[in-house]
Amino acid sequence: MLSSLSRFLFILLAVAAATILHAVDSHIDGPFGSDIQPLLEQYCIKCHGGEKVKGDVDFTTIATNQDVTAHFELWELVADVLAYEEMPPEEAKKRPSSAESKQIQDWYQKQFVDSIQARPGTLQPRRLSAPEYRNTLRSLFGFDLEVSIIKAEQTVIERSLALKLLPTDPPGASGYVNDTHSAPLTTVTWEQYAYLADRALQKLFSFQQHDKLENLIGETLPPAFRATDLTPDQAGSLIRNFAPRALRRPVTETALASALDVLKDLHGQSLLDATKNELKALLVSPGFIYRGLLFDGEPDKQQAVDSYELAERLSYFLWEDMPDETLSKSAASGGLKDRQVLVAQIDRMLASPKSRTLSESFAHQWFSLTDIDDAASDATTREALRSQALDFLNYLFTEDRPVIELIDSKTAFANYLTASFYPKDKAQLKKYNKPKGIERQLVPNQRIALEHNTERGGLLTIPGILAMNRGPVLRGTWMLRKILGERLGEPPANVPAIEAKTPDADLTFRERFDQHRSDSTCARCHDRIDPLGFAMQHYDDSGAYKLSPSYKAPRKKKAHDDDLESLDTSGQLPSGETFETFEELKSILLSAKRGDIIRNAVEQVLAYALCRKLDPFDRPTVDAITQTIDETNGTWRDLFIEVSQSLPFQETYVSASSLSSTQPKAALLVPKQSHR
Repeated sequence: MLSSLSRFLFILLAVAAATILHAVDSHIDGPFGSDIQPLLEQYCIKCHGGEKVKGDVDFTTIATNQDVTAHFELWELVADVLAYEEMPPEEAKKRPSSAESKQIQDWYQKQFVDSIQARPGTLQPRRLSAPEYRNTLRSLFGFDLEVSIIKAEQTVIERSLALKLLPTDPPGASGYVNDTHSAPLTTVTWEQYAYLADRALQKLFSFQQHDKLENLIGETLPPAFRATDLTPDQAGSLIRNFAPRALRRPVTETALASALDVLKDLHGQSLLDATKNELKALLVSPGFIYRGLLFDGEPDKQQAVDSYELAERLSYFLWEDMPDETLSKSAASGGLKDRQVLVAQIDRMLASPKSRTLSESFAHQWFSLTDIDDAASDATTREALRSQALDFLNYLFTEDRPVIELIDSKTAFANYLTASFYPKDKAQLKKYNKPKGIERQLVPNQRIALEHNTERGGLLTIPGILAMNRGPVLRGTWMLRKILGERLGEPPANVPAIEAKTPDADLTFRERFDQHRSDSTCARCHDRIDPLGFAMQHYDDSGAYKLSPSYKAPRKKKAHDDDLESLDTSGQLPSGETFETFEELKSILLSAKRGDIIRNAVEQVLAYALCRKLDPFDRPTVDAITQTIDETNGTWRDLFIEVSQSLPFQETYVSASSLSSTQPKAALLVPKQSHR
């Protein structure tokens, strides 16, 4: 018999041998292995595998059929570059024939487009993101936990104690911070949850929150009520009312029995301490901190989510917050399963101030509006620039505006700090009177109609968007990724800088850039980036319009900022459309590229609503919603309704392994060992 050490070494050698054999022979069965893999090895592996991995594309990582499916976005990219004949580069010694390129494109079409059947994703409980947790705690108690800060008028400071203490959630695979499936719950974070729970309960039982405590107990308390006056019946009512709110679904008396038993025969400070302890146990329980844990689904089955899970999905989608009383009552009655009831709830929720999170959280992340921080040196100007974009997006989302109005609109928002960008239309703004002793003050925007400043309109020409994307490359890249939804790899390493303009070479920045991007590897992306970016050269780095009669050029000109008379804003898109000005490009975006823009909007909204990266089986849903919005000139409200009615939003698949990890349900409510 082998000793333990010998067995370990034997297993280790066997694994190593299997790994070596697998590396030598990674041939995959099926159409990919027989038809596609040989073509990749013949034309692509030299630059995208082994020692060379250009553009972060490594085909040697595709070793199993599961890998083939998991890398569906890679195959979409492969199909695109072959369709535009962008790869392999022209100087490559071996290039696939037209028949071979078509063979790969046909395989992609059959594998990832034609044969895909819509189905929901697998139920994956996830932790509340920091903003969701802050909002949920605030809605649960009726007050916020804030730090006391003395600040100057022109500064913008985060006051939420929860957002200051909890770690910042990194964007998940979907690109959004609510995609926390892979975000670990550390002991440090758990201690922070416990501390926040203590602070919230301390404030709840303070005299200042008398009305909030009354609301949670469900009865009127005497004016001179002190926390130690709490009776066992009141404590029991408090826990019975608090638990279903905290857990966002009904809680049985049996599940609360142990918590209620603790309160018997206690009075005064002892009763208060025990009540706080039981409430804290709920606040640090997985059932409160996580979403999806308490859905009691059937294993290994595709099924509709229950009304409470649906209400939770809808509320965190539109509000980034827990369901309110009205939505919870609708869930309890089963009404949310009816389309008319669901639509009525969506309309009500979009009319609420809470829907502002659609712009301040969802759109803020989608369009990377944090980058506006680099657009101005002082906080007041930065916030003025940012608020323009947020107010415009909130207008689109909550006032039933067409999805395509993202690109062109007759409505804008401005205040005295941004009025100069609208020289002819700023007369619509009410006069601003600066208070004495204040140098710069951040004031709300006012809505204006773009009657004269037609060079504005839509997200692309909002000053803050232009100012955070300085120069044609950044502007073109942002437009491709954020508006058209195209995927771009990272630029190659060791790209030389653009040659500075020399006296003996009277070339514009665009002409010098054309020389710089002559490398075919660079040209593959720049052929798509540059036409879009150079079309916007009539807007300077601050977002000002150079053709305006009142325009004042900056004293120090940037290298990419050519003289007005030498600017060339013409271009041709890879798909063949040509234009001379940005206005003509905008017309192309509204016509030939309309479907791409709408599809990207659908994908972004669906990924945010589902809190996960979209998979191939989501494609039929995306296709159907895109077609509906495109054909009906649908609004953002229509899009939110379609997403909320979609199969992946309304249904789920519960695997036996994930279900067993959440049982028994009662243990998720009040885990005594997890609090002090």
